[in-house]
Amino acid sequence: MIKRLGNTINKASSYVFIVSILVMWQVLSMAEIVPSYMLPSPVEVVKAFIADFPLLMSHARVTLLEAFLGLGSGVILGFIVAVLMDRFQFLYKAIYPLLVITQTVPTVAIAPLLVLWLGYGILPKITLIIIVTFFPITVGLLDGFDSSDPDAIRLLQSMDASKGQIFKHIKLPSSLSHFFAGLRISASYSIVGAVISEWLGGFSGLGVYMTRVKKSYAFDKMFAVILFISVISLLLMKGVSILQKYSMPWIKEQDKLKI
Repeated sequence: MIKRLGNTINKASSYVFIVSILVMWQVLSMAEIVPSYMLPSPVEVVKAFIADFPLLMSHARVTLLEAFLGLGSGVILGFIVAVLMDRFQFLYKAIYPLLVITQTVPTVAIAPLLVLWLGYGILPKITLIIIVTFFPITVGLLDGFDSSDPDAIRLLQSMDASKGQIFKHIKLPSSLSHFFAGLRISASYSIVGAVISEWLGGFSGLGVYMTRVKKSYAFDKMFAVILFISVISLLLMKGVSILQKYSMPWIKEQDKLKI
């Protein structure tokens, strides 16, 4: 009972903090301490969001399509590369430094090159999303494979189990929590990557919408689309958490035992 009360208080404190920031923001705007053209009030942002909601949804369909295609491709590619790196040590030593290097290059610097090489269609956007989502998936899986119980592996080896059987029964289940942790990060990165790629070239999408409202100095609409992107990212991360619960039902049982 005390533990549940503590959890409720912790959850409520985060909401109280967010509401406090919004109230302070609204008060600053109403008192004209900060000019509205620089920082529109939350009420103005909500009004802009409601007014442009059909247009935002139209652009969001394009961005989500790019994000899902890029994320799906990044997950598949990351899984294949992680398995090969875990299986062959020379591939691990050869590929891992390249993975780290890809994360040191700013995404904004890569996007113009992809547009130059691949045009203004959907291909450069998907490629950029694959680049930003590939690393968390691969590294998460590698960490998960390394966290496998060595005693369990030796037990299966003593029973003459193949490497495929060891991977299926020991390494893969051990890596699921790490995989979903990386997937949550990649899900949010996919939306950000899609928006950044749309800034530099495209005909529709939330990034294109942001560029247009910025050029027209409609900052209330700019904040509205930022809010919309944040909500989409949070929903995707929540969706990954739900998927994890269904994919790892034993976590629920462990939580019940702890309670």
